[in-house]
Amino acid sequence: MSSPTVQDVFAIFYGDYLEKYNPSARQAKTATHILNCKTGAYGKNTSGCGECGHVHIHYNSCRDRGCPMCQELPKEKWIDRQKKSVLEAPYFHVVFTLPEELNSLIYVNQKELYDLLYQTSAETLRELAEDPKYLGAEIGFLSVLHTWGSSIGYHPHLHVVALGGGLDADGHWKQSDADFFLPVHVISRLFRGKYMSGVKELLKNGELKFAGNASKYRNRYEQQNLLDICYGKDWAPYCKKTFQNAEAVLEYLGRYTHRIAISNHRIVSMTDRTVTYRVKDYRNEGCWKNLTVSGVEFIRRFLMHVLPKQFVRIRHYGLLSSRVKKEKLTLCRNLIGCQEYLSKLEGLTTAEILLKLFGIDIHVCPKCGSRNYGPIKSPDAGYRSSA
Repeated sequence: MSSPTVQDVFAIFYGDYLEKYNPSARQAKTATHILNCKTGAYGKNTSGCGECGHVHIHYNSCRDRGCPMCQELPKEKWIDRQKKSVLEAPYFHVVFTLPEELNSLIYVNQKELYDLLYQTSAETLRELAEDPKYLGAEIGFLSVLHTWGSSIGYHPHLHVVALGGGLDADGHWKQSDADFFLPVHVISRLFRGKYMSGVKELLKNGELKFAGNASKYRNRYEQQNLLDICYGKDWAPYCKKTFQNAEAVLEYLGRYTHRIAISNHRIVSMTDRTVTYRVKDYRNEGCWKNLTVSGVEFIRRFLMHVLPKQFVRIRHYGLLSSRVKKEKLTLCRNLIGCQEYLSKLEGLTTAEILLKLFGIDIHVCPKCGSRNYGPIKSPDAGYRSSA
């Protein structure tokens, strides 16, 4: 099969996957949602034309955040809501990456060690930004967790979009003129110290589990060996001034916030045993190449990135935290003389949003163009799954 979808892969190989692996409840639920998305399992909406008699059935989506078919509209609505938080000021992209030696421990303790990643990276940025040696101001930033690399292997890291300016203790606006206002080597050392200190505290308090490849860390000598290795490595955050204007910030946010491990367009082909998809070869200047794995392996890799139940993946800090955002961003706008971006979608119905963003008018018959076109009620119309 050429140009298959993630749903196609699950339809062919998920049964074989279950014979070899035992997914978690969340992973099994996501797999079920993907298999049933837009198939009629979650209900349907039927529209008909009063002029030509054309009937169209639209099957409901699963709305699971791990499903590649359910991200576009939520992404656009989220970006639109963020416009009120964007300033005409420098923005920076920071990536916090963890040593691969920690991966097995993180995978079996996702809630605890993902939360620690958010907490310690935020503390690092806030502490350094408020230091008079660097900026001497409170900044705002948002953090988004990604758990995959290009080959959809397990690679947890945090993308941070940080404002390159902020409010000092006297409520004055301070802005960085440098390419990046925080030295990378300083970020690296401080973040490493904070994260590893948190790992040691969790180990000391018996709050971490040991299973699978992390089973060996039940042994305290193995734990100490892991700590020594991680302390001995250079942790290299990625820091870059990314944005020329506020519109570029919004575009960038959309690409990162609602991305999942792999989208349908990267899957090249599928046989009765294998799946071939495109990956970036970072050892060869980021060129794209094809990678072929078994169908079961593809599903195993995909499901590794299902997040814990009710896990908050996008988090806001500093000037962007919900408690102070409205007041402090208003002050920042007044100080730097920029206007608030207005929402284009707020208050609109789904039909109006589809027309505005994608030019899709659900009130026009796709066959004859008549506006005498609308919903035909059916018993299961409007039903949605709880994703």
